[in-house]
Amino acid sequence: MSEILVPVSFGELLDKIAILQIKSERMSDAAKLTNVRNELSALETSWMAHPAAGHDIVRLRAELKAVNERLWVIEDDIRLKEQAQTFDDSFVQLARSVYIENDERARIKKEINLALGSSYVEEKSYQDYRATGA
Repeated sequence: MSEILVPVSFGELLDKIAILQIKSERMSDAAKLTNVRNELSALETSWMAHPAAGHDIVRLRAELKAVNERLWVIEDDIRLKEQAQTFDDSFVQLARSVYIENDERARIKKEINLALGSSYVEEKSYQDYRATGA
């Protein structure tokens, strides 16, 4: 096996770690779990070796994991609706909640990047969909 090492923001790394943690908690396929745990171990080792790991960002990491857990449930639910070909109001709400949660995820990742002085800060170009109040 081989790997590639690339520069990445702290938020992106911690997001990937959070997703892998969720996978390791919720997946049951042994072969898949082996791969997930292997990658998780490598990324956690890289994170812990960096001086930024010593900063107190426990709250932000918990928020990031929580939003990814919500996305996991949303994705499961929307796939069940898709499989059943049930495109009702609930399906639309689930679909909308994906980008709402992803926007929150991006906000948290950016906050992590700024808190830790990351050389890289992810930016989004989407218009704000929230009503501004007429």
